[in-house]
Amino acid sequence: MSNELLEALNILEQEKNISKETLLEAIENSLVTACKNHFGKSDNVKVEIDPETCAFSCYQEKTVVDTVEDPVEEISLADAHKVNGNYQLGDIVRVEVKSKEFGRIATQNAKNVILQKIREEERKVIFDEYNSKEKDVVTGVVQRYIGKNVSINLGKADALLTESEQIKGEVFKPTERIKVYILEVKSTSKGPKILVSRTHPELVKRLFESEVTEVKEGIVEIKAISREAGSRTKIAVWSNDPNVDPVGACVGMNGARVNAIVNELRGEKIDIITWDENPAILIQNALSPAKVISVIADADEKSAKVVVPDYQLSLAIGKEGQNARLAARLTGFKIDIKSETQARESGDFMDYENDYEEDDYDDDYDYSDDELAENERLADTEQADVQAEAFDTEADENEAAGTENDAADSGDEQ
Repeated sequence: MSNELLEALNILEQEKNISKETLLEAIENSLVTACKNHFGKSDNVKVEIDPETCAFSCYQEKTVVDTVEDPVEEISLADAHKVNGNYQLGDIVRVEVKSKEFGRIATQNAKNVILQKIREEERKVIFDEYNSKEKDVVTGVVQRYIGKNVSINLGKADALLTESEQIKGEVFKPTERIKVYILEVKSTSKGPKILVSRTHPELVKRLFESEVTEVKEGIVEIKAISREAGSRTKIAVWSNDPNVDPVGACVGMNGARVNAIVNELRGEKIDIITWDENPAILIQNALSPAKVISVIADADEKSAKVVVPDYQLSLAIGKEGQNARLAARLTGFKIDIKSETQARESGDFMDYENDYEEDDYDDDYDYSDDELAENERLADTEQADVQAEAFDTEADENEAAGTENDAADSGDEQ
């Protein structure tokens, strides 16, 4: 019997991931419950189980008395001497209880105690497993639609993908494998209730962590994410290693890495930009793919004025304002976008030009060598253009003066 019990406990430990100690405790409680049902009380019942062999013994502790009034807790001196002749009045005698003598009801109750403990431990193990995966991405298999919600099997438990957490227009087929983000794990009497999402911005972040080694290792950090599920996502990345290009690492060779994530999100567009501590540069990057002429950012008010070329205005704003909206969420700034013509008419562009001379070369911002060289080139080009314009103006004036002189000389001759 003990060998069969040991084998059964080992199988349960492997399949259900329930510790043997917990199962032995359940058996002990079941025997105590059976004794209570059989004898009416179990205050003096003790159970001993050898965890190595699973051999167990159940006994009652009875007090030796002259006259027995409660046979469950007391034993006569004569009966005590049958066990051991050295017992005296007041001693405690251990009397073995034969589990085979238990009735059908007591045995059934003991069985139910063990099964209930196994179910509780199984639910607890599953809850602990998925609770540790909360705020993470797992792969599940679509089972069926429950109204507008989707039931997804995660292996040992089922999760619920509610309508509000589904990407609009996305349709699933039974047995289809999808990746979902675990929002919350609740413990209930029927087992863990797992809520998952396909729209959460963190889903994109976790997918990049699983696909891009540099992100997983912390070399490349995802600083911010803004997402409109099913349509477009913008992420800002930063590299802690100057030799690693954060955008290139996330895109991968020929776009392999980002394309794998786009395919998982069923064609959702992903814009990857470089994070910058300078809010003006960050906003300029966030409005990509639109080109930006100027950015005036107010860090205190968390607002920014952006000027773009006339032909880039619609691209900067995006379809139904999506590009500007995602850029605002990504940067945390309220962004006012104007075309170059609009900015000049309102005077914002002139304000920028004056502010550019004072602020854009702020000592607090550490420009790279390439940026300094580009700024110097632009400055030299601007200066050359001014000199050329001045030279052309002077030449025109000289030519006009010469013409007037020739005319005057001609008049004198006549």
